[in-house]
Amino acid sequence: MAIKVVGRTDYMAQEKKKGGVLPPDGGWGWMIVAGCFLVTVCTRAVTRCISIFFVEFQMHFVKDYSGTAWIHSLVDCTTMLCAPLGSLIGNQLSCRVAVILGGFLASVGLVLSSFATSLEYLYATLGLLTGLGFALCYTPAIAMVGIYFCERKALAYGIAMSGSGIGTFILAPVVQLLIEHYSWRGALLILGGFVLNLCVCGALLRPIILKEEEACPLPVDSECGYSVKPSTLNGGPTRSAASDAKQRCFQSLQEYHFLLMPDFLVLAGSFLLLASGCSLPFVYLVPYALDVGVGHQHAAFLMSILGVIDIVGNITFGWLTDRRCLKKYRNICYMFAVGMEGLCCLFIPLLRTFVWLVPFSVLYGYFDGAYVALIPVVTSDVVGRQYLSSALGVVYFLHALPYLVSPPIGGWLVDTTGTYTATFFLSGFALISSSLLLFSVAIIRHCQRSQKKNSLSKIPKLVSCEGKQVDYYPPKSKDLMLIIPATS
Repeated sequence: MAIKVVGRTDYMAQEKKKGGVLPPDGGWGWMIVAGCFLVTVCTRAVTRCISIFFVEFQMHFVKDYSGTAWIHSLVDCTTMLCAPLGSLIGNQLSCRVAVILGGFLASVGLVLSSFATSLEYLYATLGLLTGLGFALCYTPAIAMVGIYFCERKALAYGIAMSGSGIGTFILAPVVQLLIEHYSWRGALLILGGFVLNLCVCGALLRPIILKEEEACPLPVDSECGYSVKPSTLNGGPTRSAASDAKQRCFQSLQEYHFLLMPDFLVLAGSFLLLASGCSLPFVYLVPYALDVGVGHQHAAFLMSILGVIDIVGNITFGWLTDRRCLKKYRNICYMFAVGMEGLCCLFIPLLRTFVWLVPFSVLYGYFDGAYVALIPVVTSDVVGRQYLSSALGVVYFLHALPYLVSPPIGGWLVDTTGTYTATFFLSGFALISSSLLLFSVAIIRHCQRSQKKNSLSKIPKLVSCEGKQVDYYPPKSKDLMLIIPATS
């Protein structure tokens, strides 16, 4: 009798015919991680490197800090403000279409920016058009990683999000060299061609149809957030792939029911404070270094250091929080990373040489990479895998307004006070407040659970009353109980 060995690939193909597959946790999922890695390089790393153009724009157009800072603000704001649009296109069509379209728009925006004649021109091309392209790429790519991974989700996100760090490490000195050799116009033109690689990244995002249990809320039987019915694995009745795809393409408003969840509302408030402070160091670190006498190459190298250490934070925190002993403490790890990042910002006004600014770049970069890798993980833990794409769209949408106003406010503080101290203090206090908000709610929940547990422990157990049940009857009832057996 011949025994046929069915591999994982064959098993997945069979399951797809039955109506979907389980999260592969590997296989083509690693190509999805590679695609998301390149997306973060071309979006977040390029956005960070725009701060290297800050002084060039300011000198060429003869504008103040506040006016020039609007360029970086608009890129970040548009990327986050249009994140729900990226989720919508990814859900209605496919993540592949969304990323390819976004890559084309971002490339066109950077190329057009190289012909800029005013700051207002850059607001429209670099700020709005490029930001819109980044928005269509960023959220769908991140959501795809969450669909392909469950057990190793934090590690996968850590690797994927490390593209922001390694991209900054490589691009920061390269952009500075491009500016020196080809001027800022030539540098933007070359970046436009580089960002066109987003279309290639989009081609890697192969759609996957998950089982019905993954698309609909079910009681959770495992730490992965889903349960598998035996009948489904054995070929029981399931919906066809066409109907499942139709449901995923034509979403209803019920997909946003998580907006009413108290846990998500607290998380959203924390994200607002986080976004108010996290972008300021990336905008003003290079100008601050130049202001205290650091050379141009050394100032750009600070961004490179921040970027490469960002990678370490992405991967190590992703790997650590996937360990069984820390998996249930992901929220605490996230709070710790955000709080430490805010603490670093409070000390930067005391650092006035390149030698002292290097430790800041190391610490800030590490904790920035740590919390960035945990944002999708923490969001998934709150809303569940089936709503992750829509939830990430909302989460990054919440970053839009702070990203828009905080750099100009920081620039206004520099123009008003003549120093960067108030700007970095604003960043530090916003980040610490974000961490304290989640920590306070966690303490309140813990106290409520402890109080409820104590109150339940005071309730008398029914078992202790079973042997003494006769003592609760009045004397007449006892007599009746004794008479009834005698008459029968």
